[in-house]
Amino acid sequence: MPTIKVILSAIIVLFIASCGLMSSEQSPESDLPEFKITTSTGISQGRLHATAVEAVGAEIVSWFDIPYAQPPVGDLRWRAPRELVAPAQTIVERESTACVQFASVYAGAEGEGAIGSEDCLYLDIRAPKNFASKQYPVMVWIHGGGNTTGLKDYYDFSALAAEKEVVVVAINYRLGALGWFTHPAIQGLQGDQNVLDKASNFGQLDIIQSLKWVRDNIAGFGGDRNNVTIFGESAGAHNVYALLASPLSKGLFHRAIAQSGYTVTNSLENSYNRDAANSFVTRGSWQVAEEIVAGDGRKQAALSPQALRDELKNIDAREFIGFYQETSDADYTPLSTGDGVVIPRVGIAAALADPQYAKNVPVISGANKDEVTLWFAMHRYFMEASYPFTKLLPPRITVKNPALYKLWIRTRSHAWKIRGVDGPLSSMEHAGYTELYSYRFDWDDQASSFFIDFPTIFGAAHGTDISFVSGDFKYGPVTDYIYPAGEARDQMQHTVMNIWGDFAHAQAPDNSLALTWPRYNSESRPFIHLDTDDQLRLNNEDATLESLLANVAADTNASHSEKCLLVWETLINIGNPDIARHRSWNQGQCEQFDARAEQRRIAAELIAEYGKTSVL
Repeated sequence: MPTIKVILSAIIVLFIASCGLMSSEQSPESDLPEFKITTSTGISQGRLHATAVEAVGAEIVSWFDIPYAQPPVGDLRWRAPRELVAPAQTIVERESTACVQFASVYAGAEGEGAIGSEDCLYLDIRAPKNFASKQYPVMVWIHGGGNTTGLKDYYDFSALAAEKEVVVVAINYRLGALGWFTHPAIQGLQGDQNVLDKASNFGQLDIIQSLKWVRDNIAGFGGDRNNVTIFGESAGAHNVYALLASPLSKGLFHRAIAQSGYTVTNSLENSYNRDAANSFVTRGSWQVAEEIVAGDGRKQAALSPQALRDELKNIDAREFIGFYQETSDADYTPLSTGDGVVIPRVGIAAALADPQYAKNVPVISGANKDEVTLWFAMHRYFMEASYPFTKLLPPRITVKNPALYKLWIRTRSHAWKIRGVDGPLSSMEHAGYTELYSYRFDWDDQASSFFIDFPTIFGAAHGTDISFVSGDFKYGPVTDYIYPAGEARDQMQHTVMNIWGDFAHAQAPDNSLALTWPRYNSESRPFIHLDTDDQLRLNNEDATLESLLANVAADTNASHSEKCLLVWETLINIGNPDIARHRSWNQGQCEQFDARAEQRRIAAELIAEYGKTSVL
């Protein structure tokens, strides 16, 4: 049975035969002297070009691959980002600025195996053509990808910049274990000169450094340093929550938008996981360091802290990240950590409720109606593949057990909203925030195909909301099905762009809506359904995690093991894992159930029968 870590990239392969990527038609770019901007980190030449959306019609200027910190290479690996002062250098666009990660077509990281470089702390800027005489609101995009994949280059916010007259900044930040790492050989031997070097959350320190760069340089690009909105999706939204919780980010932003976020935070002990004490943590830094030195028949305990530090600091970055290659769905790699430096020891969720960390800025948070179809729609446990004509064509995908699939999707997706939206907003309300807004993204006006019923099987899947913010519609080769051109798509883009843009302009998020969006409160938990105009409406959340789990208990279709596995996945994702609650659920029905063993069993059976767990 798949978990949050199952990859959708298989879908990309499925439809290569039947449709192609949509590409943005842009006019020839032009480099003009008035678009050459001097910053604290170099001189960047802007390009003037038309937006990707013809209906917008405006021109924007883009600047690419601007460094915002020194490259975190050599001894700067696992240190806080260092300020870069190089105003005279000429900034040259790079073929790729991807941080070290595993290649993923879906994340925009082309290649095979481990790709990217540690020299990756760059940002892009897009602004309206008349930026020189303006002070536009600034929106800083934090990409998603589980904090292990993704890059700024994948996102084009030209249409948003032009349509809503904002300056959009998209950033890279260190990923995976190069961005989040806790080991005595690292933190124990540094930090005397810079306490931030004692941190575990270097990726989030990078984001904070990028916001400092924006504060100091964005005026040259027509941006208002006193009006900065951070926004991100999935792991990007998780990082938005981390910045709202961090004592280090105060004053660096003035509004925040979290799209499909989560608050999972690891302890220092679990991030290190000495002697593999926590069996749930399969990729703690102790375990990985043990694997690294085991190649030479050694144990890390036999090495001095300095010797082990030297080995960790000098190992090739791609080789190092290779030790984190997941071999099963049950593998768990600690990332965001309550290090007491970037994130309070109590973790993100608890820190959001503490007034001492409160930023008291307006916040929008929401989730998608069908979040988890991104991971389940191609899995053989739920799906059947047939070839009614020939295997030269893609298979026809149908749901094996619609009732079971619906139970799984509804429970997991609704739990995402409760744990990833209502929970953080209620915490912030407790901390004194007064301008909080909740939404659920419902748009599922997709095109169906003989090969797959997209509205039913995918719907408002994880990540489908991003294109309505950017105006750049892409979802791999299935773009034409996920975002069919027409009035429904136009309405949704108009609604979402207006909400995000008006919010950045320090206006009410419902300024352009035909209804009034009530502020969130933890009693009635009001939210807006983001959908086409005739489906745009308000609601109050009446479900709780308890009621969702009670529905699972009452279900008559799922087996005992399926219920226990569904409850497990509901309780270990989005918020901090609640294993004790899983064991006690429904009067201890799952107390003896080993969910990870069941996941491995299901995967092994599917692989034995079909060669893989995917229907492709």
